Amino acid sequence: MSDKLILSLDTGDVTIEMFPEKAPNHVARIKELAEDGFYDGLSAHRVIDGFMAQMGCPRGDGTGGSGQNIDAEFNDVSHQRGVCSMARAQNPNSADSQFFICFDDASFLDGQYTAWGKVVDGMEHVDAMNRGEPPSTPTKIVSMKVAA
Repeated sequence: MSDKLILSLDTGDVTIEMFPEKAPNHVARIKELAEDGFYDGLSAHRVIDGFMAQMGCPRGDGTGGSGQNIDAEFNDVSHQRGVCSMARAQNPNSADSQFFICFDDASFLDGQYTAWGKVVDGMEHVDAMNRGEPPSTPTKIVSMKVAA
């Protein structure tokens, strides 16, 4: 199975290279959710200019998930432009389905959030996402699938 995801946003397609050697459990869970269609149709609910775009909440407000937490797999991947990482609550082991993509240097998050991939193509489509917490017109995930 491929270690790339195709995140189709209503702004365009984004290719994400996943890092199974850095975050094996997170990558496995994201692949499982993507293959099950969990992300399809969800909105980006928190998009902060110069920081990150967060998505993956079935409620659309940042309070929901798939119901299965993943233990932290903090690693040496620095939170730089294009890096994909898991959102979580205060508990380091509370990541579930929500993730974010960094717009810029967010290295202050290093060692506190599990980085699991990086955008390798289509970052301009992430840049085109509507901003807000939540955005007045949220960008939607059309689909998220493991690349063939």
